[in-house]
Amino acid sequence: MSTSTPLDAAQAADAAFKAVQGKPFPGDIFVAPHLRWAVIGCGAIANQMAQTMALAGRKLAGVANRTKGKAVEFAERYGVERVFDSFEELYASPDIDAVYITTPHNTHIAFLREALAAGKHVLCEKAITLNSAELAEARAIAAEHGVVLMDATTILHMPLYTKLLKRVSTGEFGAMNLAQVNFGSYKEYGDLTNRFYNPRLAGGAMLDIGVYALSVARLFMASHPDEVVSLANRAATGVDETSGFVTRNAEGQLGVFSLSLHSKQPKRAMISFDNCYLEINDYPRADRAEIVWTSDGHREIVEEGEEAYALAYEMADLEAAVAGDESKLKLIDYAADVMDTMTRLRYDWGVYYPEEAELAQAAGVAVAGE
Repeated sequence: MSTSTPLDAAQAADAAFKAVQGKPFPGDIFVAPHLRWAVIGCGAIANQMAQTMALAGRKLAGVANRTKGKAVEFAERYGVERVFDSFEELYASPDIDAVYITTPHNTHIAFLREALAAGKHVLCEKAITLNSAELAEARAIAAEHGVVLMDATTILHMPLYTKLLKRVSTGEFGAMNLAQVNFGSYKEYGDLTNRFYNPRLAGGAMLDIGVYALSVARLFMASHPDEVVSLANRAATGVDETSGFVTRNAEGQLGVFSLSLHSKQPKRAMISFDNCYLEINDYPRADRAEIVWTSDGHREIVEEGEEAYALAYEMADLEAAVAGDESKLKLIDYAADVMDTMTRLRYDWGVYYPEEAELAQAAGVAVAGE
């Protein structure tokens, strides 16, 4: 499902859900054994997850939130089986197999440490952690306890990319040379304590939207980029607001990116190969791409999946990984590569969050917002 007019993320999700109301849920999404899921947090993305499960005829097994009243309201709205009095009660419950973390970026590592150590599989919203050191720690805990950790960045899970990457692997497109990726939102300055600009909520363009841009490029690249050059403008709060950067890997594949929290841009990715280029609009939850062939300029439309089921694909991938699907287990490697680049760029710009105060001191820069 695609729209002809630009929508913000919430509007786009609502439109996608409305487009599939009354349609039978695809029988080929949840093919692995089902897990019993709980969600931590009751914000917009948690609501989308509950709606997605309803489309599939499934229900969340549990919910926990810092404010229990919100969890109770959430459970009543979506028929969630159990409201946990505390996060610790959730972690200890034998009735929960997997946890979906939907809280602000800077709280993720605390939830990851406890949930993974308690033996729960975890799907964690983007950005999965603040920095690469935190992600390495979380991966180590997951490995120690034999559970699956998965990044919920939608690009890693949309079937469109799986289909396109299969064609890449055959050599049909030729060598990949260049990715050009844009993502721009317009967030009012107004209240700078909101999550977009607030360093105490790990605000900034990189962790909010840069994760999408870097992820879509990394999927088509042969390896992690080892060279990065960039410029960035910072908001009054010290977080990154607008940036342009170029990456290059050992194979010479380039990525050219522009991000902004205060200038609207199309969410557009162009992936260029010897034999064609791909155009993917609204790429975070894309279900449609266009191939333009180099030889004669003719255009081919590729469609796969459905935008409305984006979160179902995430859950299905974690369930498949738990069942032993190696292709799903390695998705965290892409996430780690993206986190490495995001961390490097932020530190190059001197953007450190309060949780990174020691690193900021060592680098001789102030923590964002101070």
